[in-house]
Amino acid sequence: MGPILISRIAVTALGRNKTRTALSILGIVIGVAAVICTVAIGEGAAARVREATAAIGVNLIWVEAGSVNVGGVRTGNAGAQNLMYDDLEAIRELCPLVTHLSPLVDTGVQLVRGNQNWRSTVRGVTPEYLAIRDWKIVQGVGFTDLDVTTMANVCVLGKTVVDNLFLPEEDPIGQTIRVQKLACKVIGILPVKGGTVTGGDNDDTFLMPYTTVQKRIKGQTWLDDILVSAASETVITETESQISAIVRARHRLTDGRPDDFNLRHPTEYADLVAEQTRTMEMLLAGIAAVSLLVGSVGVMNIMLVSVTERTREIGIRMAIGARGQDVRWQFLIEAMILTLCGGGLGTLAGYVGSQMLANYFGWPMNLSPEAITIAIAVSTAIGIFFGFYPAHQAARLDPITALQSE
Repeated sequence: MGPILISRIAVTALGRNKTRTALSILGIVIGVAAVICTVAIGEGAAARVREATAAIGVNLIWVEAGSVNVGGVRTGNAGAQNLMYDDLEAIRELCPLVTHLSPLVDTGVQLVRGNQNWRSTVRGVTPEYLAIRDWKIVQGVGFTDLDVTTMANVCVLGKTVVDNLFLPEEDPIGQTIRVQKLACKVIGILPVKGGTVTGGDNDDTFLMPYTTVQKRIKGQTWLDDILVSAASETVITETESQISAIVRARHRLTDGRPDDFNLRHPTEYADLVAEQTRTMEMLLAGIAAVSLLVGSVGVMNIMLVSVTERTREIGIRMAIGARGQDVRWQFLIEAMILTLCGGGLGTLAGYVGSQMLANYFGWPMNLSPEAITIAIAVSTAIGIFFGFYPAHQAARLDPITALQSE
């Protein structure tokens, strides 16, 4: 018997019991759709992590004030008060792999304008900060080195701050915002950056000259951080080594003494978030795989029941010349049809489901062609694997015994 005829017989046999066939396909549809949605969620999460990391700057390194030992008690990070602007200048002079540097002095503040207020963080920086973060002023201007030198009361706002302090029709440029007891003039607006790697808001940004924040708001002489932009992502490790040696030498840290500073860069947080995302994706994929396995076992059970119910039919076919191989192929093709239909419909359902989830939760869902190909390939493999045993059982039936079956 040719493959076309065997396939026609298989389709006819499946059509005789439409309810059973539909339920068998449904199990595969649910399993494949669950796998597709899981992959889409995982890929979307990975894409968001990459975007958030790029928004910070993949070449960014920040030198953070570390802990100190006071009377045998170690303070936490940022407890040290010896990170100075001279350290920044030494890094600029002695580390050729660095392209941009900016000091950072920040603190939580309540921003007030008229009858509107917003809790945010004021970041004291230099004009190079925008180059480090790859930000361009979209309205107005940024502050200058002269503003830093003169401790000018000027500020640059992110979109979130603008939305919470100004009406949509208002122009923030030239307006005055009160930061604690200090009034500052808005001179520039930043473009939208989106979320951070850790789920924060890049647009909740309020920038001022670092000298203004350092002297007039916080009243300190030291820096909280030094932000550094390396020449490229490939030299980050070497740049960190050079920075560490320079700062240790300036702070007179002899061999064996721990650093009183920390070196951080966004990829550390991105790697942590990505690892957590992969763990969750694997958990969801495991649950989806169990669902697909249950559907596959259901197909095998249905095929075994079908073999039992059609024993007499199999005997008649074998009595009139059908070989065991023909019978085996018929039942194998039936199983493959069930799983292929389930795989195709499951892929469609997974695509639609992932889009619905994306629209409802506002979370990006990335469904790659590779995921669709894998889903269809897996469903085909399931049809062969779980359909082989029922097909083999049908092929082994003795024609005489099968004909005597009721």
